[in-house]
Amino acid sequence: MAGATGVNRQIRLASRPVGEVRPEDWAHVEDAVPVPGDGEFLGRTRYVSLDPAMRGWLDDRPSYLPPVGLGEVMRAGSVVEVVASNHPRFRVGDHVVGSFGVQEYAVSDGKGALTVDPALAPLSTYLGALGMPGMTAYFGLLEVGALKEGETVVVSGAAGAVGSLVGQLAKVKGCRVVGIAGGPEKCALLTGELGFDAAIDYRAEDVRKALRTHAPDGIDVYFDNVGGPVLDAALTRLALHARVVVCGAISQYNNEGAVQGPSNYLSLLVRRARMEGFVVFDYARRYPEAAAALAGWIAEGRIKVKEQVVEGTVDDFPATFGMLFRGENTGKLVLRLA
Repeated sequence: MAGATGVNRQIRLASRPVGEVRPEDWAHVEDAVPVPGDGEFLGRTRYVSLDPAMRGWLDDRPSYLPPVGLGEVMRAGSVVEVVASNHPRFRVGDHVVGSFGVQEYAVSDGKGALTVDPALAPLSTYLGALGMPGMTAYFGLLEVGALKEGETVVVSGAAGAVGSLVGQLAKVKGCRVVGIAGGPEKCALLTGELGFDAAIDYRAEDVRKALRTHAPDGIDVYFDNVGGPVLDAALTRLALHARVVVCGAISQYNNEGAVQGPSNYLSLLVRRARMEGFVVFDYARRYPEAAAALAGWIAEGRIKVKEQVVEGTVDDFPATFGMLFRGENTGKLVLRLA
């Protein structure tokens, strides 16, 4: 069958990292290109998604997904092009988004896979604004955060894939938005191109003091992507009945010891606020609703898509993944396979 012979380069988990992920934690493997069986298709990977949450999948501990097993292909969302098919819904030439792993070729029975149209949006956008980051921003802010017009929203990791969308969504909904990011370039992006009302450089400013300046009446919704000291600073500035949305904690993912919890959590009591975590998969049935809304705002120019696409091969995945934890990416980070 066409497309079913040759070498399939893969990245597999060789050892469980302690602290930062090391090159030796990955295995670069060459396997045979799989052959699709009945009811299956073979896809060639075009784009691989890189997300902070992937770090949590490497640890052998209970979570919302089972950990990646030692010796297994690294789990990742990706866009593939169908090169062979025995599946009635997927034809050769189709582009499909799903969880296909960090490898050049993948066989799938179609479960959880969705055909996408490159004529409507760049393929990489189906891993970003029209993919899981977009769904996360939409449901995290509007459902978990229960956003209301005129409120003050603060988002950490604001120049990242999710944070950049959260801030723009809040502006669409008529709110004041303050973004927290690292470095003057990212902060300038937030207040310039993305339309945030203010930006705080956590590397150069006292976040707690800056929040007093930029959110003088308190924070109604704090959308947290980083945890740690930034979360603690935000907790001191909550408005009455504030909502703290716990999306991620990238500052804590590479800790070799215990995760740093919030020391200012009693602010939740004093301000009659709530802190709630969420997993976007819980909203899977409503993804079409979010995708349609986001696509409309993007088409109107009210939301700008920020992506950083790295050109390379499967073997470039480990180094590209490390960019997330060094703060080297702006917007959605994607690896495009040559």
